[in-house]
Amino acid sequence: MSELDKSQPVALGASRVELRVSCWNLLDRDTLTHPNPCVVLKQLSEGQRTEVGRSEIMCCSLNPVFSHVFPLDYFFEEMQTLCFEVYDASGAEDTGFQDDAFLGEAECSLGQIVSQTQVTKPLLLKTGKTAGKSTITIEAEKVTSTNDFVQLEFRAQKLDNKDLFSKSDPFLEIYKVNSNNTEQLVMRTEVINNNLSPSWEPFRISLHSLCSCDPDKTIRCVVYDYNSSGKHDYIGEFTTTFHEMQEVSSGKEMEFECINPKYQEKKKHYTNSGTVVLTQCKVEKVHTFLDYIMGGLQIYFTVAIDFTASNGDPRSEHSLHFINPKEPNEYLKALSAVGEICQDYDSDKKFPAFGFGARIPPNYEVSHDFAINFDPDNPECEWISGVIEAYKRCLPQIQLYGPTNLAPIINRVLAPASEEEGSGPPMRYRVLLVLTDGVLSDMPATREAIARASRLPVSIIIVGVGNTDFSDMRALDEADGTQESGGERAVRDIVQFVPFREFKKAPPAALARCVLAEVPNQVVEFYGSRGIGPGPGPRTPQPQ
Repeated sequence: MSELDKSQPVALGASRVELRVSCWNLLDRDTLTHPNPCVVLKQLSEGQRTEVGRSEIMCCSLNPVFSHVFPLDYFFEEMQTLCFEVYDASGAEDTGFQDDAFLGEAECSLGQIVSQTQVTKPLLLKTGKTAGKSTITIEAEKVTSTNDFVQLEFRAQKLDNKDLFSKSDPFLEIYKVNSNNTEQLVMRTEVINNNLSPSWEPFRISLHSLCSCDPDKTIRCVVYDYNSSGKHDYIGEFTTTFHEMQEVSSGKEMEFECINPKYQEKKKHYTNSGTVVLTQCKVEKVHTFLDYIMGGLQIYFTVAIDFTASNGDPRSEHSLHFINPKEPNEYLKALSAVGEICQDYDSDKKFPAFGFGARIPPNYEVSHDFAINFDPDNPECEWISGVIEAYKRCLPQIQLYGPTNLAPIINRVLAPASEEEGSGPPMRYRVLLVLTDGVLSDMPATREAIARASRLPVSIIIVGVGNTDFSDMRALDEADGTQESGGERAVRDIVQFVPFREFKKAPPAALARCVLAEVPNQVVEFYGSRGIGPGPGPRTPQPQ
C-alpha cells in the first residue's frame, strides 16, 4: 500500500490514527529456514471479518518489525474490534494464505490500543491455545490535521563491502526517534543488488509519519547489506532532522557520513563506511477526496456485466443470471449495493452500461463491449434502476458465449479520458464497475489496458460473482506493479477486487464499503501526483 493511503479523508466525527505492528518469537515450523511473516488486519462487524489491509512480507524473521502503517478512523462511540492475523507468506499464492501458513492471531478493540498507545498480546492458534511464546505489539499514534507529504530521494557512495564474493546489496531504513528515545520504523527502501554506490527510488511519505510534523525531531537512517537469511549486515548510520533536510530544497544536495560506531571506536584511522546523499526533499500539499468533490470534481461511473456462457443458461435456476421474482441474483445484488452509493457521486445520474462475452442481435456476433440498452450511440441508463431494467430486458435477447475478454471494455472507458488529457486539467474522474464470474481469456491485453489506465483519471472495481477461481482478478488487484506488460508498468494501484461470496450473509452496505474503499485514495493520488489541486467549487455537469 502506498503512502497516499494515509491521505484518505477522515470521516466526520472520527479521528485518524496510524497503527504500527511488530512480532516477537514467531513459530518456526521449518527447521531449514525461518518464516516470511506478513500481518493481515481485519475488522470484525456483525460476525464478519473484513480485510482492512496487510503489511509487507518480511524475509526469514522470527521477530519482524513491519514498516507498513495501517491508517484507521477511530470512533469513540463505536466498538471497533480488530483482528491481527499473522501468516508465513513463503509460497503464498494469489488466492491467499493456506491454513498451514497460519502463525497466530490476536484480537482487541481499537479503543484499547488508543487508550494505551501500545498493546502487546499473545498470538493464539485456531484452537485457542497460545502459539508458543509468540506475541504481537501494536502501537497507535494520532494523525495530526496536516496533509503535507514530502518526496525524498537518497543515493550512497563507496559503502563498505560486506560480501566475500560480490558487492553489498544495500537498503536504507529510516526511523523517527521519539522524546522517550523509542524509535519507529517509517520507511524501508528497496534493495539494490551488488552495488556499493546505490541510488534508491524516490519515495513519498507523510510529514506526520516521518517526524510527527516536528521539524526538529531526530531522524535516524541506517544502511544494511541485505541477506536472504534475514540476518542483514549492518553497514552504518547517521542522524538528521527534517529541518536540516529541507536545505536540499534550495537545489543543493546534502551529504551524510555513514558511521559504524564499532569501527569508529576500534579502528584508529577509520573515517566512515561510505556516505549517503540526500538529492531531493520536496514538500507538497495533499488534498483530501472531500476537497476535490467540494471543488467540483465530477465522477462518472460505468458498468460492465459478464455475459459469458460460464454463467449458465439464464433460463435455468442454477444460472448466475437467472431472474428469480422472489430474490435478486448475485449480479443484481452487487449492482444494487454498489450502484446505490455510486449514483450519489455521479454528476448527471446517467450510467453507461455495457456487456461483454455474448452474441448480440441482429447478427448474433460476439461482442465484448455492447450497450445493454442496444443503443450504441447512447449507452447511458437513467439511475441505477435504469441499469437494472436494461439488464433484465437484455438477457432474453442475447446468447451467452465467450471468451471473457476485459481489455475492450477498459479501453472503451479510457477513450474519453484520453481525449480530455489535452483539454486542460482533467476534473472528471471515471470509475469502471465490472461484474464477472470467471477467469480472464485476455490477461496480457488486460494488464496493458490497466497500465495505460493508471496514467489517466480512472479506477477499476471488480466484483467476482459465483464460486469460480478468481486468482486472475486477485492478481490484477496486486498493488506492487503487477500490471506490467511489454515494458509498460502501472504507475499507481487502480484495481480493487472483491468476491461477492464473502458478503452473501452481510448487509449490502458492507459490500459497498469494501468495494469503494480505495476510490477516494486513488482520486487523491492521481491529481496529487500531477500537482492538480481542487477547483474553486461545483460546476455545471457537462455531457460525457
